[in-house]
Amino acid sequence: MLQVERLHLKHVLQTVSVLEAVVFRSFGPDGGQVLFTHDTGQVMLSRSGTRILTALRLEHPLARMVVECVWKHSAFTGDGSKTFILLLASLLRVIDAAASREPNVSHTYTSREAAGAATARHLADKLLAFGLEELGDVITVGVVPYGGTLSWEDGTADAQVPAHTDADTHTVQKLLAAFFHTRLGRTHCDFISHLTCELLSHWKRKDDPPSSTLRFINDNFPALHTPVSGFPISCSRLIEGQVIHRDFSTPCPHTDHQPIKAVVFTGYLQPKVLNAGAVLELGGGEEKRGKERSIVRYSAWTERSLECVIATLQSLGVSLLLSAVKQSEAVLALAGLAKMCVVECVSEDELSLFTQLSGAAPVSDSWLIGQEHVAKLTFCRPILLGAHRYVHVAFHESEERAVVKPYSLVICGPGEGQTDQCACAFRDALRMLITTWEPMRTTATTVVKRTSHSHKSRSLHVDKHADKTTCTPINDTPSQRCVLEPGCVIPVGGTFEFLLHHALLQRGCTRSISDLHTSSHTNTGLPALSQLLADALLSVPRQIYSHSPRRFLHTQVLVLSYMQNYGHPFSPIHKHEHNRCPMQSHGRSNGPLEDSEPSMDCCRKVDVVSEVSVLDSGLESVSCKYQLILAVLQCVRSLLRADAVLRTHTPLHTLPRRHSNSSLEDTEEQDGD
Repeated sequence: MLQVERLHLKHVLQTVSVLEAVVFRSFGPDGGQVLFTHDTGQVMLSRSGTRILTALRLEHPLARMVVECVWKHSAFTGDGSKTFILLLASLLRVIDAAASREPNVSHTYTSREAAGAATARHLADKLLAFGLEELGDVITVGVVPYGGTLSWEDGTADAQVPAHTDADTHTVQKLLAAFFHTRLGRTHCDFISHLTCELLSHWKRKDDPPSSTLRFINDNFPALHTPVSGFPISCSRLIEGQVIHRDFSTPCPHTDHQPIKAVVFTGYLQPKVLNAGAVLELGGGEEKRGKERSIVRYSAWTERSLECVIATLQSLGVSLLLSAVKQSEAVLALAGLAKMCVVECVSEDELSLFTQLSGAAPVSDSWLIGQEHVAKLTFCRPILLGAHRYVHVAFHESEERAVVKPYSLVICGPGEGQTDQCACAFRDALRMLITTWEPMRTTATTVVKRTSHSHKSRSLHVDKHADKTTCTPINDTPSQRCVLEPGCVIPVGGTFEFLLHHALLQRGCTRSISDLHTSSHTNTGLPALSQLLADALLSVPRQIYSHSPRRFLHTQVLVLSYMQNYGHPFSPIHKHEHNRCPMQSHGRSNGPLEDSEPSMDCCRKVDVVSEVSVLDSGLESVSCKYQLILAVLQCVRSLLRADAVLRTHTPLHTLPRRHSNSSLEDTEEQDGD
């Protein structure tokens, strides 16, 4: 008889609350690191929410389900795993409180508990529908106009910025600095963010969109970075060309500054008599002698064919062989005699990157080698990184790569764990930037209705010169889509949550008034969906300022006063000054603000902004925040649809994890067992 455990909202909330307590200590700009000790004695120190959650030994299926949702979201956006848990717990509490206030128990349900569970599932479904259909409009109108826009030129120009220049004048670096601050701490965030911008500047393609370059670096990141343990993080650097993580099997070439020609082989140069694991039955008598003569003849043929292949390579001027497999001793001997160096067992990722950068095709048939298989290199030499010796190559410039300058990243860390943590932070930063630069699509109806009356002259595009978002009146049809141009950012420190909280409350009031005029509303005794989501959102800034509730109130007053008194974006460029309103330093198309009296009033209202606010600490992505809320709403719906847990004695077959670039829209609905 299978054991059945009935699930209720209280059980879900208790499970999520435990995970919330785990990630709480590492949340926010002042969060600490979590220390894990494995059974083997290995120690892991991390601030990454995903690494912390996946390192837990979770028995309850609900907890594993939550962690899987967090993992999917983090693999897609690279950010927000700890905020995911905090917002999830807050939203479940809000839903629980709303469901508990349901006044009556229908005859359909046998108990008040069953009615509350049905109400909670109903709210979860409605919240997800609201998030998919209307939340994008609310963000477009209520949040984006008060933010700024990233400039790809600013981010990729950091490599040419002198060391004494204020790096905070670049929005991309401010975005990255805030991201790395929560992952690697305050000490290294500026250095790592500048190194990332320098890497982007070398890989920038002139005519390609930023997302294309970022996806290329992200897809090839395993081959583009080299972890080195035993050195401080500040020793991390960029190296021109590509580092192949293998050593030479034969002596490296002496080029005397002449170009090197290389060929990539995916198979064996010398055909094998027997494959690995094969068994040869010789038999007896004449049959045995016949098979032996055949083997001898075949071996002689393979040697002659190998000599022909080496001769062909010599005629093409090849001096470097990159092989995906381990070659025979005969290949190494003949290559050495021909003054060719061989690098064996090169990974598929590294060979793929090499062929993309060099433009040469890999050789699958050693009898068919032509000029299209030959890659030209500037140099090929050994390089010592830490305790390992690798192969270092650089590529000749070509028309296809006239702008791109291939560089590899060397990531250093005091220990293996810290080095791996830094590498994961780099990878997640790339995913975060990809999400930031992807357009956020929203329905057009609500945007037009809310902006056509008050801002007739606005158009829905991001003005890169004015750093503001505007809306164009279009046909009022729900089927049409508005596209918000990529790169929208907002100051960190709860600004997004405060603005969206205010916008949701305003939307709820507007809906209530509209329902009263149309008499189309039905009093269900439940609060508006926008009210529920607005209440849950404030949990994030409350946790940020949990050590000082006064800072929470001051920051909220600051955000609302800017929005109501000035109605234009925060400054994502310049730092806040003690004696000047931060809004005063924001340049617009019609010039900076000249009315100093209101600005000083604003600063007097929040006199301790520079001391109690983190709005000048960096930026965060609006698109990542939007995707985070959708992922949390999907997780809430999945959790509340589970009714029971069946305890089985045999392991269930689990589905393989999806690729890291899987979209949130691909998340399947998970019914309870």
